[in-house]
Amino acid sequence: MKPGIHPAYGPVVFRDRAADFAFLTRSTATSEKTIEWEDGNTYPVIDVEISSASHPFYTGTARVLDTAGRVERFERRFGKRTPGGRRAADGERGDR
Repeated sequence: MKPGIHPAYGPVVFRDRAADFAFLTRSTATSEKTIEWEDGNTYPVIDVEISSASHPFYTGTARVLDTAGRVERFERRFGKRTPGGRRAADGERGDR
Protein backbone atom coordinates (compact mmCIF):
# COMPACT_ATOMS: atom_id res chain seq x y z
CA MET A 1 0.00 0.00 0.00
CA LYS A 2 1.12 3.49 -0.73
CA PRO A 3 2.09 5.17 2.57
CA GLY A 4 0.29 8.26 3.82
CA ILE A 5 -2.90 8.07 1.73
CA HIS A 6 -4.91 5.34 3.50
CA PRO A 7 -6.96 5.79 6.70
CA ALA A 8 -5.86 4.03 9.85
CA TYR A 9 -7.12 0.43 10.04
CA GLY A 10 -7.58 -0.88 13.55
CA PRO A 11 -9.84 -2.65 16.02
CA VAL A 12 -13.33 -1.18 16.51
CA VAL A 13 -16.39 -2.40 18.42
CA PHE A 14 -19.73 -2.24 16.60
CA ARG A 15 -22.68 -2.23 18.98
CA ASP A 16 -26.32 -2.92 18.10
CA ARG A 17 -28.28 -1.21 20.87
CA ALA A 18 -31.64 -2.76 19.85
CA ALA A 19 -30.40 -6.32 20.27
CA ASP A 20 -27.86 -5.65 23.05
CA PHE A 21 -25.18 -7.20 20.83
CA ALA A 22 -21.61 -6.07 20.13
CA PHE A 23 -18.70 -7.47 18.18
CA LEU A 24 -15.05 -6.55 17.83
CA THR A 25 -13.61 -6.29 14.34
CA ARG A 26 -11.13 -4.22 12.36
CA SER A 27 -12.26 -1.17 10.41
CA THR A 28 -11.23 2.24 9.14
CA ALA A 29 -14.28 3.76 10.88
CA THR A 30 -13.53 5.76 14.01
CA SER A 31 -15.46 7.21 16.91
CA GLU A 32 -14.89 9.52 19.85
CA LYS A 33 -16.82 7.14 22.15
CA THR A 34 -14.94 4.21 23.65
CA ILE A 35 -15.84 0.99 25.42
CA GLU A 36 -13.92 -1.46 27.57
CA TRP A 37 -14.05 -4.83 25.84
CA GLU A 38 -14.01 -8.33 27.36
CA ASP A 39 -10.22 -8.58 27.00
CA GLY A 40 -9.73 -5.51 29.23
CA ASN A 41 -8.65 -3.17 26.43
CA THR A 42 -10.46 0.02 25.45
CA TYR A 43 -11.65 0.35 21.84
CA PRO A 44 -13.64 2.93 19.87
CA VAL A 45 -17.34 1.97 19.70
CA ILE A 46 -19.76 2.66 16.85
CA ASP A 47 -23.48 2.28 17.51
CA VAL A 48 -25.44 0.80 14.59
CA GLU A 49 -29.17 0.73 13.96
CA ILE A 50 -29.32 -2.88 12.80
CA SER A 51 -27.00 -5.88 12.68
CA SER A 52 -27.25 -9.60 12.10
CA ALA A 53 -28.59 -9.92 15.66
CA SER A 54 -31.62 -7.72 14.97
CA HIS A 55 -32.20 -7.94 11.19
CA PRO A 56 -35.41 -9.86 10.35
CA PHE A 57 -33.69 -11.95 7.68
CA TYR A 58 -31.13 -13.35 10.11
CA THR A 59 -33.45 -13.66 13.10
CA GLY A 60 -36.09 -15.60 11.14
CA THR A 61 -38.85 -13.04 11.67
CA ALA A 62 -38.97 -11.91 8.04
CA ARG A 63 -42.45 -11.58 6.55
CA VAL A 64 -43.29 -13.14 3.20
CA LEU A 65 -45.16 -10.81 0.86
CA ASP A 66 -48.23 -11.99 -1.03
CA THR A 67 -46.71 -11.82 -4.51
CA ALA A 68 -49.34 -14.10 -6.07
CA GLY A 69 -52.11 -11.73 -5.00
CA ARG A 70 -50.26 -8.79 -6.49
CA VAL A 71 -49.83 -10.56 -9.82
CA GLU A 72 -53.51 -11.53 -9.95
CA ARG A 73 -54.56 -7.96 -9.12
CA PHE A 74 -52.29 -6.64 -11.89
CA GLU A 75 -53.73 -9.11 -14.41
CA ARG A 76 -57.31 -8.19 -13.44
CA ARG A 77 -56.50 -4.52 -13.83
CA PHE A 78 -54.49 -4.59 -17.06
CA GLY A 79 -55.41 -7.97 -18.56
CA LYS A 80 -53.20 -10.89 -19.48
CA ARG A 81 -50.97 -10.81 -22.54
CA THR A 82 -50.90 -13.62 -25.06
CA PRO A 83 -47.58 -14.99 -26.30
CA GLY A 84 -48.00 -12.92 -29.49
CA GLY A 85 -48.10 -9.73 -27.44
CA ARG A 86 -51.79 -8.85 -27.84
CA ARG A 87 -54.22 -8.72 -24.96
CA ALA A 88 -56.39 -11.75 -24.39
CA ALA A 89 -60.06 -11.15 -25.04
CA ASP A 90 -62.57 -11.63 -22.23
CA GLY A 91 -63.00 -15.30 -21.58
CA GLU A 92 -59.92 -16.19 -23.61
CA ARG A 93 -56.98 -17.56 -21.72
CA GLY A 94 -53.74 -15.64 -22.02
CA ASP A 95 -51.47 -18.47 -20.91
CA ARG A 96 -51.71 -20.74 -23.96
